[in-house]
Amino acid sequence: MAVKIRLKRMGAKKAPFYRIVVADSRYPRDGRFIEELGYYDPTKEPSVVSVDGDKAKSWIANGAQPTDTVKALLKKNGIL
Repeated sequence: MAVKIRLKRMGAKKAPFYRIVVADSRYPRDGRFIEELGYYDPTKEPSVVSVDGDKAKSWIANGAQPTDTVKALLKKNGIL
């Protein structure tokens, strides 16, 4: 099972809100997921990111691969 840490899009049209989730790479973007790690709200100024760092580190240690966007968000928050 290829596990990814990625964004799940929520919110209304033209008002995106994202949840940072751990999901099997075969599932659809907004489909089933394993665990929720936090959220990302780009509509606020400055953008709001909230991530559970301990859970994210444990998933990465167990082999979960963050997507490029999530990797940038984790680096920005000092988790990676």
